[in-house]
This record gives sequence, structure tokens and C-alpha cells, in this order.
Amino acid sequence: MNLDFSIKVTATDFPKREISGRIVTWNEEGSTSAGSTMFKPGSITFSDTTKLLLEHRRESPIGFLKSYKVTDDGIDATFAIGNTTAGNDSLVEASSGLRDGFSVGVLAEKYKNVDGVLVISASALKEVSLVTDPAIASAKVAVAASEQEDSESVVETEEQTTEGENEVETTPTVTEAPAETVEASKVVQAEAARPLYFTSPRSPVISGGSYLEHSIKATLGNEDSRQYIKAADDSFTTNPAFSPVSYVRDVATNTNAMRPVIDACGGTRPLSTYGMTVSIPKITANSTAATVAEGGDPTGTTAITSAYVNATVIKKAGFQRYSVELLDRSDPSFYEIMLQNLRDAYAQATDAYVIAQITAGGTQATATAADSAGLISFVSTESPAVYSATKRTATSFVSGTSIWATLLGATDTTGRPIYNAQPTTMNAGGTANPTSIRGNVLGLDYYVDANMVNTSIDESAFIIEPRSIEIFESPALTLATNVPTTGEIEIMLYGYIAAQATFAGGLRRFNLT
Repeated sequence: MNLDFSIKVTATDFPKREISGRIVTWNEEGSTSAGSTMFKPGSITFSDTTKLLLEHRRESPIGFLKSYKVTDDGIDATFAIGNTTAGNDSLVEASSGLRDGFSVGVLAEKYKNVDGVLVISASALKEVSLVTDPAIASAKVAVAASEQEDSESVVETEEQTTEGENEVETTPTVTEAPAETVEASKVVQAEAARPLYFTSPRSPVISGGSYLEHSIKATLGNEDSRQYIKAADDSFTTNPAFSPVSYVRDVATNTNAMRPVIDACGGTRPLSTYGMTVSIPKITANSTAATVAEGGDPTGTTAITSAYVNATVIKKAGFQRYSVELLDRSDPSFYEIMLQNLRDAYAQATDAYVIAQITAGGTQATATAADSAGLISFVSTESPAVYSATKRTATSFVSGTSIWATLLGATDTTGRPIYNAQPTTMNAGGTANPTSIRGNVLGLDYYVDANMVNTSIDESAFIIEPRSIEIFESPALTLATNVPTTGEIEIMLYGYIAAQATFAGGLRRFNLT
């Protein structure tokens, strides 16, 4: 239902205010809600309207993007600040250094985890916030200006006109003082409010003995001692209404978007936008060459044969349903946390899928024990076997957490650690330490994957030659729909992936004795 009615409009002439500075720096690592993060050059695209928020609070907009410039170093932007209480405060805080950082809120579209750092190569800018502590240290306010037309305050005569049913009233326009002047006036007022005479209270409780003395006197009824010792009769137990809950914005979670097995296989290739089967051409028998006499017939040698290896495209999807009340009245961080949690679940599901493909299509290694000597035997036996089968060398060793623990605890005959040792020591066989899930084992790049089995059993470790498996993947997409009967919103994050082992001999699976 549309309603038209008369309304009084008050027109006021406001001066123009701006805040400018660096909102993001390329290739600089910063700590965000997703952990250590880095933006690649040109990885942020802008929307039609970008608002400047206060500390990423959607309910606290203070301005909008006026202009920006993308350079080789980062993005510099200028924001026009609204003439609101929050906008006025932000100008004072930015110019005085109290709140002088910028922080971007983006929807990451393409990203990769590199040694624990989330490297973003493509993202859409959702908003920019003025913050106290920026995630990227160099994202700072450069200029916070409150421009004015006149240097003195001018009060115009109040005029009032009536036209038809609508009233238009022009209120007095007062030129505001610069931000620095406003701050100075606050200091003057604070000084004026300070009392002329002040005596700090003197307590007789100056030691453990005096505290005990006055505690006893207070219990016996001495009112003077009671003023210093006796606790109030009221407490949070009797006054729970005055005990507010303190909510922390950081959410405890045990998920991540890392896919160590897929990384060990060299990552994924783009998946075609049509079809549910990917046919991969493969040489099934190689040609041969032999010594042929002069003028002899070479047809006795063998020609190559080929065939298609088919990989089935599957869909991996996650789902979230939430109420319209949560949509309207939740903390803005809910959406980022929910979407990131769905991305984490998608990453773990696709990684587990590739693990299953290696288990099904790889070659079982020679049986060995799950100890230091057994793992050395596993690498020394299966790495040459990879080269023999594929004519290419293995590059990666990937395992679950149990094999990782074995490597961390491996020692030589003198008790010195082997894989947790410094590379310069005599007994160093590689690097594996508790603070990193990447390392090196006997010359192979080492990956730890929590999605693999966490006990030392069959398939708890792989040796991988990356070209022995093909992995195709589409971008992860989001689909939002509405439930008409309840008003609830459903979000699905989904994507398509297809993986197929092409050379079983290049994927060696650990075989426990």
C-alpha cells in the first residue's frame, strides 16, 4: 500500500568533509578473521556504491566512496563523510590518530592457502570500515579534512515559506569549527570542569597486618573500619540485572579451507561449464624403436595405442537455513562467519573426495612398519617405483596426523631428532615440526592432511607424482532462496569437481605390515 501525505522538509547547508588514505596494500600479510591473509595486485573489484562503516558494523555507516585509485602498491581512496554525530566523531578520531585505520570487507572468490597464508587473487568489495587497528598495518588514513566555506561562523536569517500543503523551512546555517578546534574545545571544557581543590582519600589499610586489623574491627561493628574493609551486601547474585553478558566477536571454530592432498597433487584445473563426464585421453601403450637394417622394414616395431579415461563430475554442496529475524537483527559478522564455515566444509569435502580417488586408483606399496625405519623404507622403495611406472619423479609425501607424529618423534641412535632437526645438522633427514603442516621428508615436499585417516594404517600416507591424477573443479557458487511460508532464507554453497587417477603407478599408498 502506497500512501502520499504532506511533510515538512528542513534544508540545511552543510560543509563538505572527506577522509582519504590507503585502504589495502598488495602483497602485505595481515591478520584477519580468516587468519593470515594477503591480497594479490588487482584482486579487488568495486561495486557501484561502497559505504564507509565504523568497525565493520553495518548499522553504523558514516560515509560513502567518492573516488579511488588502483596503483602498483595498493588502492588509495577518498570517502565523503555524512554530517551525523558518528560522522563528526570519525573526522575527529581520524585526524587525531584515535581511529586512523582502514579495513576492507570483501567476498573472496578466488583464493589459495600458501604456507598458512590465505592469498586472495579475486574478490568483490562489500564495504570499507574506519577501524582502530587495521588488519594490514599500512592501511592508514592519510587525510581527514573538514572543509569550510567561511572562516567565521555565520548565522543566516531564518526564512519560512509555505507552498501548497508542503512546508519548506530553511534553518539557520552555522559553519562548523575544524575538527582540531572541536577537539581543543573539549580539552578546555574538561579543564574547566576540574575542581579547584581536591584531596585524595587516605586509607589506613597499608599492609597485610592493617587489613587483618580492620577486618576484625569491621566484623565487630566498627563503622570506620567497615568503610574500608566491609564488602557491599549486594552482589551479582542478588542483582543479576546489573551483570551484563560480554560477547566476543571472534567465533571459536575448528574448520579451515586448506586442502593439503589437492595441493600435493598440483591443485585443480578449470572444469568445463557443461557435461557430467570429463574424458581424458591417455596413451595406453607406447611405441617402440628397434635397429633396422639399411632399407629394412620398421613395421615390426610397435605403434602407440590410446584410450579415453572418464572422470565423473559430482556436486559438493553445503546448506544453511536461517530465520528472517536473524537476517534483520543479527550481528553483521554472522554472514561472514556462516559463509566461511560453508566454504570450509566445501574445501574439506572436496579434499576427502580426492583422497578417496587416490585410495581407489593408486598402487598399494610394499608392506612396511609404521615407524621411522618403515617410513624411510616406504620413501626409498616407492619413489623409484614411481619413476619406473611413469618416467617422472615423485614430488610429494602426504600423510595423516599419526604418521606426522611418528616423524616428529623420530630419532637417530644417539637420541637426536631426525625430521625436527635443523637442516645443517648431520642427522637431518628433512624438516617436520609441530608449528607447520608443510615440510620436507627425504627430499619430498611434505604435507599433513587432517582429512586423511588419523591412525597409522593402510592409506595413512601417499607418495604422489602430480601428473598421475587429473582434478577438474568449477568455482564455488552460492544460491539463496526464500521459504514463502516462514520467511526463512536458505543458502546453498556448491561446486562441481571431477578427479581420476590416470597412472596408478604414480600414486603409491602406504601399506602397513
